[in-house]
Amino acid sequence: MRRILAPAILILLASCSGDDGGDNSREWLHVLGHKKVAVSPNATPQQKQAYADSLGAFVQKHPTHSRARELYERIQIDFANELAALGRYQDSVRFYRAVLTHDPTNADARRGMADAVAHLAVSRANLLQLERGMSQRQVAHILGKPIPGWTARVERRDSVVEAWYYRKIDGGIAGVYFRDGQLLVAEENSQAKLAAMD
Repeated sequence: MRRILAPAILILLASCSGDDGGDNSREWLHVLGHKKVAVSPNATPQQKQAYADSLGAFVQKHPTHSRARELYERIQIDFANELAALGRYQDSVRFYRAVLTHDPTNADARRGMADAVAHLAVSRANLLQLERGMSQRQVAHILGKPIPGWTARVERRDSVVEAWYYRKIDGGIAGVYFRDGQLLVAEENSQAKLAAMD
């Protein structure tokens, strides 16, 4: 059985080698070993990072290897999506931009980039879409999540009050305030001072 698998693996490696003219099959096999560990259900974040790092190093060394480039771009887009979901839009833009530098037609990166840029600052039109009583999830769908550190929370005896702050397109700061998870009021010009904003 092993004798049958060995030639099949070599053929597979040869077909996966992409456009790179050099013999990189041993290095590619090493990357695929990291991938096998990273995609297992019990993979740790460190194992996933090891795969991403080994793939990134391989792409750096063999930039014309089409399959490696495709996989690496997918990882970059997934990571950018995760950053955007956490409200780290500026960080996500860097990863979308890196993908678009190599593949300007990548639809996922273009969509993600447009969405992240749209959430870097809120517009008056977006603020006007908010309605009293909306959930935090509904507000985040319209405005995006606030940048980490741009929130405040006060627990009172009878309620929990939260404030989310956003940069505005015109350069000011908008404030969105919740009581017990429901939108209480939104201010187009918040006077709140946040240490995290400096």
